[in-house]
Amino acid sequence: MALKTAGSVGAGQAILVRELRRIVGEPYVLIEREDVIVYEQDGSIFQVMPEIVVLPADVGQVSAVVKAAKQANVPIIPRGSGTGLAGGAVPAEGGIVLSLARLNRILKIDLQNRIAVVEPGVINIDVTKAVAKDGFFYAPDPSSQAACSVGGNVANNSGGPHTLAYGVTTNHVLGVEVVLDDGQILWLGGEVPDTPGYDLCGVFVGSEGTMGIVTKAVVRLMRTRESVRTLLAIFDQMDRATRTVVDITGAGIIPAALEMIDRTTIEAVETGAPVGFPRDAEAVLIVEVEGLTEHTERSMKLVRDICTRSGAREVRVAKDEAERQLLWKGRKGAFGAMGALAPNYYVQDGVVPRSKLPEIMKRIAEISKQFDLRIANVFHAGDGNLHPNILFDMRTPGELDRVIEAGAATLRACIELGGSITGEHGVGIEKKAYIGLLFNEADLECMSRVRRAFDPDGRFNPAKLFPTPISCGEVRLQPANIPAGLWI
Repeated sequence: MALKTAGSVGAGQAILVRELRRIVGEPYVLIEREDVIVYEQDGSIFQVMPEIVVLPADVGQVSAVVKAAKQANVPIIPRGSGTGLAGGAVPAEGGIVLSLARLNRILKIDLQNRIAVVEPGVINIDVTKAVAKDGFFYAPDPSSQAACSVGGNVANNSGGPHTLAYGVTTNHVLGVEVVLDDGQILWLGGEVPDTPGYDLCGVFVGSEGTMGIVTKAVVRLMRTRESVRTLLAIFDQMDRATRTVVDITGAGIIPAALEMIDRTTIEAVETGAPVGFPRDAEAVLIVEVEGLTEHTERSMKLVRDICTRSGAREVRVAKDEAERQLLWKGRKGAFGAMGALAPNYYVQDGVVPRSKLPEIMKRIAEISKQFDLRIANVFHAGDGNLHPNILFDMRTPGELDRVIEAGAATLRACIELGGSITGEHGVGIEKKAYIGLLFNEADLECMSRVRRAFDPDGRFNPAKLFPTPISCGEVRLQPANIPAGLWI
């Protein structure tokens, strides 16, 4: 059944809306334009007006909504906090946007076994806040951790600045409760690590809502480190900064975080919310080490020596917690600060091997010149996860087309250097036409068969992750295939 546009109720849609309101209550089914418009996009540049938005309160309601959608043969688009950056929560083919915002409880904290059981709408940082007084924390820390949900992190296998030391979300999820396409509720994995059998929990993490809906997650908790030290290394040449990253990791030092910020990003941060980054620097590195006090002091000295030998003009070690937090305020607020330089920005999420950082930064500079677009770089240098922010003004005719082409050129450059098209943001709509640059048709068909095993009708988050059948063979040459009705 094809649904009507937001606010216009056909006979079939009216029946579905009545059933959904019976399940979750009338206030939690939205169809009027002024109500659903706030769900028209996530953190990406893709927008499409939803037809129906449903906000269930528990797993039973989620299951009933999924059954109603199956009966009506309409798609379901799971949505967390809407901070995703690849269009994953955009209803590209209509249907029901199922918001999990009301499933926002921390259900269990077990410090002896170092786990927590949380619902998908729980905000990332709230997990750490709940256990910090007891000396624990939740490791995955996207820059949006004050707003993003655990469920969204599970969907996209999100990372963050401390991925280098702790890994991404999949390394911290032991089990998930999921609702399948027929409304069945089941657990994959559990509360203990390494359960026997296939790692279906691992398959679900990072599946971008295309296999079902996560309604609970068992996450690992980690002990707070005894000592944390953070430094800022200032460079006059980008090439020296990128080579320093290689030198640090090559020396056997694995910092908790190793972040890079370029001159343009520094300008944005210091214009919007100054933290003391030097405006005349070509690049700065934020390096954080943690562990036992003896270890952090020794590692900090080694890192300082490497930075100095590699050409840093200055190395500043944060003298206290307030100064350390100020450095991280600049880093984590960098994306939001881009508004000080341009009305719009388009963030990419490519990955290259660390040894290729000097080369990819040169390629990005060339792409900037080729397309006459300013690109600000702020990224997880330690694991080669790039975030080029292409600055532009959507009101300028033709500029958006150049932005999309520049983004595609960046992804192709990452792949040519042995990398990938995403490190933590997911594929979503944004990169689905480029996934064929990494995988051939046989690979994609194998992955599609896994998806169909969970969602045989393809109703969970359609038009995401995989190229369309038409674009599959052409993906190596064509830009992203945007579904009809979707605009950016």
